[in-house]
Amino acid sequence: MAEQAATLLFLYGDCVLRISSDILLPKFGGLLLARHLPLQPEDRVLDLGCGAGLVGILAARQGHRIVATDLVAACCHSARGNALLNGVGDRLEVRQGDLFSPVAGEQFDLIAANPPQMPTPTNREWPDDESRMNNAGPDGWAVLDRIIHGAPAYLKPKGRLAFTLFGFLGVERALTCLRAAGLAPQILVREVQPIPRLARERLEHIRRLDSAGTLPPGLPATCSRFVLCGRKE
Repeated sequence: MAEQAATLLFLYGDCVLRISSDILLPKFGGLLLARHLPLQPEDRVLDLGCGAGLVGILAARQGHRIVATDLVAACCHSARGNALLNGVGDRLEVRQGDLFSPVAGEQFDLIAANPPQMPTPTNREWPDDESRMNNAGPDGWAVLDRIIHGAPAYLKPKGRLAFTLFGFLGVERALTCLRAAGLAPQILVREVQPIPRLARERLEHIRRLDSAGTLPPGLPATCSRFVLCGRKE
């Protein structure tokens, strides 16, 4: 008999998510992004890599119209169900596909992303869905680079890209990438968070990338996490 995934309940304020155990629960990065979305009245929002749908649902509950995308079919199924569960099924549309491919030719006021960005040694690039939700190439930038450089084509004039960033990936690199993409950069918030389990397991690999020395010596318990914004002129 095939093993069935369990269904978990995730509560955030008065928002309730039903999440299959074969996808990731919202983590610190997604919650940080949800708290600091640079929303403006009547924004049309793209929730890029929506997971279980938390960021898009919270924005939809403020009256915004959302398109949510994810590569993983189970995440799309979960996000659709959670939109209905939270009363925003009429304002949140879920589409399956890789990053911007489901919204070709469209533009948005705000693109929100909490992308995979865990630096991953080449011998740990597992092909399963859970690994793809975390892993982002040897330097952690495989997905971030695609998002930053692809975003301007999908932003309206004065549109904004907001995304999370581990401090050890390099804030200055992110600001430089935003400028190179033609987006005016801004740091919206910095927060100290518990260091993720995967980062602990890959600590020596990550230290080699941490040129700014954001991680203290020894076994760090925390790391910096940022929300950055790039505005299209």
